[in-house]
Amino acid sequence: MRVLITGGAGFIGRELAASLAGDGHNAVLLSRSAAQVTGLPAGVCAERWDGRTAEGWSSLADGADAIVNLAGENIGAGRWTTERKGRIRQSRLNAGRAVVETVTRVTRKPRVVIQASAVGYYGPHGPEQIPEETPAGQDFLAQVCQDWEASTVPVEALGVRRAVIRTGVALSKRGGALPRMMLPFRFFVGGRLGNGRQWVPWIHMRDEVRAIRFLIENESSSGAFNLTAPHPVTNAEFAHTLGRQLGRPSFMPAPAFALRTLFGEMATILLDGQRAVPQRLVQVGFDFEFPEVGPALRDLLR
Repeated sequence: MRVLITGGAGFIGRELAASLAGDGHNAVLLSRSAAQVTGLPAGVCAERWDGRTAEGWSSLADGADAIVNLAGENIGAGRWTTERKGRIRQSRLNAGRAVVETVTRVTRKPRVVIQASAVGYYGPHGPEQIPEETPAGQDFLAQVCQDWEASTVPVEALGVRRAVIRTGVALSKRGGALPRMMLPFRFFVGGRLGNGRQWVPWIHMRDEVRAIRFLIENESSSGAFNLTAPHPVTNAEFAHTLGRQLGRPSFMPAPAFALRTLFGEMATILLDGQRAVPQRLVQVGFDFEFPEVGPALRDLLR
């Protein structure tokens, strides 16, 4: 099996590529800085793309089994100025259009396009469970996710199956949120964020990769899927569990006003949440290796 991964230099893309290569498949990471992508295992290569068009990489997609579109500027890399918000949105739309252009060009079309999204699609929510049929939210992240998902819809008219992965907080020691979450605990100042009642729709990276591969290989799977563990937890519970696994206290809350002052609008990532559940993923037969947060963090931190 040959799989193309746009935005593949990110931590999810690298983990997915390594998993595929470990089972004898071929993974191609598409990056705007391909020459700087090093340390790849056998069976994985990096190729350059411009993030906007099919130029230079469409031949790679001819006869490929899947395209996994993960490309998009990191939403947590800095304050959301007007300029940054524009880049966050445009980078995702450009990547989606490039995928559509490529699928249109090639003679032997991929069997499936896996389109990245996030649980931010639903906007901030309270304690109610959020399955996939929940309507989209109205805030900036929700609007970005709606546009991101819509960017590759045209491939369906070309006869290509499409599955959308609305990922929660993917936990890995190699990148993403967990290393930043751990830092204050290392200095004995860890604790909940704000009031701690916001829900954290987490997923172990191994289950994230397994779910993506499941959706690639399961020919009957299409539409939107929440890639979150079956048992989300509140931020306070997550902080307590993380502190316990690290052998550190978790009694130092970070006040909401301080986070909003420091991060501005971007603080919604920390202070708001969704109790998203993987209803459709479970229905199509996916079995989670880490459904509970305690064993997941224990495995990651051992």
